[in-house]
Amino acid sequence: MDKVRTQALFENLLQSVAAAPDSFLGFSQAESLTLGDFIGDLDPQLSLDWNGVSFQGLPALRQHVLVQAGLENDCRIDDVLITAGAAEANYLALRQCLREGDEIIIERPGWPQAEVLARAAGAAIHIIDREEGAGWQLPLDSLEAMVSPRTRMIFITNPNNPTGRLMDGGELSRLAAIAGRYDSWLVVDEVYAGLEWKRQRMPSIAGIYEYGIATGSVSKVFGMQGLRLGWMICRDRRMIRDALVLREYSSQISNHLGEAIAEIALRPDRRAELLARIRAGSLANMEMLTQFIDSHPCLSWHQPEAGLIGLVRLDGGGGLSGDALAARAIEPPYRTFLISGSAYGKPDHIRLGVGGGAAANLDDGLVKLAALLDEFG
Repeated sequence: MDKVRTQALFENLLQSVAAAPDSFLGFSQAESLTLGDFIGDLDPQLSLDWNGVSFQGLPALRQHVLVQAGLENDCRIDDVLITAGAAEANYLALRQCLREGDEIIIERPGWPQAEVLARAAGAAIHIIDREEGAGWQLPLDSLEAMVSPRTRMIFITNPNNPTGRLMDGGELSRLAAIAGRYDSWLVVDEVYAGLEWKRQRMPSIAGIYEYGIATGSVSKVFGMQGLRLGWMICRDRRMIRDALVLREYSSQISNHLGEAIAEIALRPDRRAELLARIRAGSLANMEMLTQFIDSHPCLSWHQPEAGLIGLVRLDGGGGLSGDALAARAIEPPYRTFLISGSAYGKPDHIRLGVGGGAAANLDDGLVKLAALLDEFG
């Protein structure tokens, strides 16, 4: 297994922390909740010891995870493993499935973690490009032509991260059939599921395909990124069992307090209340961002169908590129954070987001971006 190497997206994030920007135009998670939102529901006598607690996670939390994914009739709580965010769930799936010489198909643009881990494992990586002209649709005919007996895994995001494109049930069923030709694992990172804007939440892959692995978390939709609480759902019991063993001999993270907080957040009535609040603020910001893009001829995008971020195409001249714009934006006098599309293999784009709430200073950031675009001419 090769060394895990730094990827452009993480480099951007490191730079943003060091620069301490005033405005954030790339926030990918909802406005953060606070401990005060849950303190009244926490048991003061809650033990912080993990003895006597299921290593797979609190049973009530795992049941909530199934309900929010619409899987309560298709999966059992033993099909759920609570993890340290969706990132750990993805890591556990890729780490135990991929060996040197295996093939993996990943989407572009998409969440870069899969490519980083697959490269470290020595797997052969095949990239399927989403079609921007078709609203970032995943071309299933082309993907089907890529599949071979050596295809060990297909990894995608739904809703797509970073474009917000949403695959429907028919597309997911066909994707499952393609993966099933050679019993390939199909991992679908669903971190933005539940925050659809005009359509209903799509079915989870764990309920569609025997070797489907759904990963998710409370980070993006609920703004609880600091909790480091996510999950893996899979009906193949060996996958869950092996992932549990791998976790115990790697991170060994069992976040008992985080699970207690997440269990409260995902209770059906509480979840509905939180989602309504998050939707209201995020939708207002989405409308503001869309109006801004429409008013600048050098910018265009396919408005996200779900989630809090999207890719914006740069159509201007004057040396305008995602890298140049992001590098200049973080400097004085702009001090504004945005991410170049090169982090997703799309250097003529930038990633803009509507998350973060008031702390992101979205309106101020858009004023600065307008001035920055004028600077580039």
